[in-house]
Amino acid sequence: MLLADDSEQTVEVIGDYLQSAGCKVVIARRGTEAVRMAETMHPDVIVMDIQMPGMDGLTAIKRIRTSADALVAAIPVIAATALAMPGDRERCLEAGANDYMSKPMSLGRLLAQIVEITQTTTQSRA
Repeated sequence: MLLADDSEQTVEVIGDYLQSAGCKVVIARRGTEAVRMAETMHPDVIVMDIQMPGMDGLTAIKRIRTSADALVAAIPVIAATALAMPGDRERCLEAGANDYMSKPMSLGRLLAQIVEITQTTTQSRA
């Protein structure tokens, strides 16, 4: 899975938790890096922060969704953000996120969502 977030604390907490749960986690610190890694690594799922320097998460999600590579365009994305204003969830989903979680988030709920999304994606590919 790809964790795209510019916060060292978030990367450490979420990354360590998911690794201890058995996930292989790779990190992107910027939206451009997340898009590049999605294109080259084809992760099972992306947890994408929305507020990153340079290319933000919404733009990165849109780039992934419009990729010429169908495998990249279909990668499930969970938007994970401190944005919690009315309409933020809808903006993330309109950009192409499969789900939205506001920070601080329940790590258990995040893991459950990752499992659910990857199982659904695996079943639809079969």
